[in-house]
Amino acid sequence: MKYLLHSLFFVSMFVGTETLLAQTALRSTIDTKANAIEAKVIEWRRDIHMHPELGNQEFRTAKKIADHLRSLGIEVTENVAVTGVVGVLKGGKPGPTVALRADMDGLPVTERNDLLFKSVNTATYNGQETGVMHACGHDSHVAILMGVAEVLASMKDELEGNVKFLFQPAEEGVYDVDIAGAELMVKEGVMDDVDAVFGLHINSQTEVGKIGYRSGPIMAAVDNLEITVKGVQAHGAYPWSSVDPIVTSSQIIMGLQTILSRSVNVTQNPAVVTIGAIHGGIRHNIIPEEVKLIGTVRTFGDEQQKLVHKRINEIVINIAESAGATVDLKLEKLYPSTVNNPDLTKEMLPSLEAAAGAENLIYLNPVTGAEDFSFFQREKPGVFIFLGGMKKGGDPLTTPSHHTPGFYIDEGGFVLGMRTLSYFVVDYMEKNK
Repeated sequence: MKYLLHSLFFVSMFVGTETLLAQTALRSTIDTKANAIEAKVIEWRRDIHMHPELGNQEFRTAKKIADHLRSLGIEVTENVAVTGVVGVLKGGKPGPTVALRADMDGLPVTERNDLLFKSVNTATYNGQETGVMHACGHDSHVAILMGVAEVLASMKDELEGNVKFLFQPAEEGVYDVDIAGAELMVKEGVMDDVDAVFGLHINSQTEVGKIGYRSGPIMAAVDNLEITVKGVQAHGAYPWSSVDPIVTSSQIIMGLQTILSRSVNVTQNPAVVTIGAIHGGIRHNIIPEEVKLIGTVRTFGDEQQKLVHKRINEIVINIAESAGATVDLKLEKLYPSTVNNPDLTKEMLPSLEAAAGAENLIYLNPVTGAEDFSFFQREKPGVFIFLGGMKKGGDPLTTPSHHTPGFYIDEGGFVLGMRTLSYFVVDYMEKNK
C-alpha cells in the first residue's frame, strides 16, 4: 500500500508539473505574439477612433472586424443583434467554449482632444446634430479583441476548446428601440453553447499596467426614472388657488434622498437615486399645471433593486397625494447589475496575477456605472475587469473621465489587455477540459 501511495504521488506530481509546463509555454507564446502586434493594434484603435459610429450604426467598424476575422480563418457571422459580429475559432483539441466580448459603439459627444486621429464623424441623435466620439474606450476594446483573435488563431492547434468572439453593438443603449446590444445578442442565442464569458473595460483614471477586479457585484444595475407631477395652475400672486407641482416636486426630490440615508444598508452596497432634469413652468408669475422630473437609479443585486423601487413608489405617490397632486411614475429597467461569478473569479485570479503581476492588481469597490455585459453573465458564469488606460504618474482626479469631450486613453496598456484575455482563455480551458 505504501508503494502504491508513493507511486500515485509521483504520478500526480508528474501530471501537475506537465500541466504547469504546458501552461507556461502557452503563456510565453501569447506574450511573444501580443508584443509583436502591438503597433498593429494601436493602428486599428486609431482608425476606429477617427471613425466612431453610434449604436446599431457600426457598419464600418463591423466590416473591419469581420474582414480581419476571416483573414485569420475564423468562422464569422455578421448582422447579429443588428450590426454585431460573432467569430468562432475552433481549437485543435476538444474542450469548453470560452466567449470574449468587446463593445463597438461610440457616443454623441464632440471631441476636444487635439489628436492626429481625432474623431471626424457627426450624426443625428434623438433629433439633434452632434459630434460622435469614442468617449468611453470602446475603440480600444475592439482593437484589443481583434489582437487577441490574431494571437489565438495563430496557436489554434494547441487550444483545448473553442473561442467565441463577441463584437457587440449598442452597449451605450439606443433611444429608439426597446431591446439592443448584449440583451439582443443573448436573445438571438449567442450564449447557448458558451461555458464562460470574459470582458474588459479600459479605464482612463486607472494607471497603465494596473488591472481592477472584484468578486461578486462589480457594476450597478441601471434604471430610468420618470415622474410627472400634475397640480392646479394659478397666478403666482395667489398660490393658495393652486396645487403647486413645483413645491410638490421639490418635496419629492428631497424625499427620494432619504432612500439612501434611511432605507439602504450602505455597509453592504451603495445605491444612487439621481434626478437629472426638472421641467416645468414658463413665466415668473404663473404656477404651472405640470412638472416633469427625469433621473437615474443605480443598485447592486435584485433584492436591493426591489427595495429601492418600492421606496421610490411609496415616497413619490404619498408626497403627491399629501399635496393634493396626482403623479405618473415610470421606472424602466435597463441593465441588471454586473456580477462576477465568485467561483470563476477565484479560479482566474492566478491568470490575472500572471498577466499583470500581483502588485498591479486593484481590488475595486463597487462601481456605480453600468454595463450590459451583465446580460451575458446572467446566462453563463462571467468575469469583467478594468484595464488601466491613464498615463503613468497621472492624477485620476484631474484626468478627464469617461463620456466627456476630453476623454483620453494611453495606448501603453493594450498588450496587457491582450495578454489577460488570452490567459483567461488558455487557463480556463486547461482547468475545465
